[in-house]
Amino acid sequence: MSEVTTIGLDLAKNVFQVHGIDASGQVVVRRQLRRNQVLPFFERQHPCLVGIEACATSHHWARMIAKLGHEVRLMPARYVKPYVKRNKSDAADAEAICEAVTRPTMRFVAVKTEEQQSVLMLHRTRQLFVRQRTTLINAIRAHMAEFGIVAGVGRNGVERLLRLIDEGADERVPLVAWECLQALRTQLVLVKRQILEADRRILAWHRSNELSRRLETIPGHCQSKLVYFAKTSEPDFAAIDFPAFFRVDLSGSMAAPSI
Repeated sequence: MSEVTTIGLDLAKNVFQVHGIDASGQVVVRRQLRRNQVLPFFERQHPCLVGIEACATSHHWARMIAKLGHEVRLMPARYVKPYVKRNKSDAADAEAICEAVTRPTMRFVAVKTEEQQSVLMLHRTRQLFVRQRTTLINAIRAHMAEFGIVAGVGRNGVERLLRLIDEGADERVPLVAWECLQALRTQLVLVKRQILEADRRILAWHRSNELSRRLETIPGHCQSKLVYFAKTSEPDFAAIDFPAFFRVDLSGSMAAPSI
């Protein structure tokens, strides 16, 4: 059997698809692997080029397979899609990945370290808390409006509603409704505290990272965007629209752009 030189790996939760070719482009291996079979399979292979779509868990598998001596390259899924030759299936996707990874003009995604993924998780967790805060505020406003209690837009209006919930003295609101509003208020306070804690952690990471501190010297730019940019390893500078990326965020939002 010919030696495998290039492998396309289509990731999944439990059943993975492998497509391997030799130096002449002939198919050598085309098979499915259970999750616990993936690393033993690559341990048996000679060091080769492994292509994977950049998707959920791809950075983990890239790190694990690279430790076995293989050269692992991640690719955006939208760049792999044109190489799918027939109806979409796991086998067709693995074959497309195998072909796309050998293209000389293909753009690759740098494999992130555990630390970099931890910082990404911190940002995404904060974004989740922000969405939850908005949901809770909207719920409080809507529920109280059902009993004729409204407040102006903005932070002051929300604080007024929260004071009313603390007092619990408005006769227009039944006891059961007050209990629900108090539960929402308690949850809102907790989410706000978690957002502040995430902000402190992001700032601490920023102060400990040399690249992030250097980017901060660029005048007039949102710090969160600079932190988000700094935590990516070897970003594709040619693919980044810098004027759009470093646009001043007048809304004060901490939402980070995509790279």
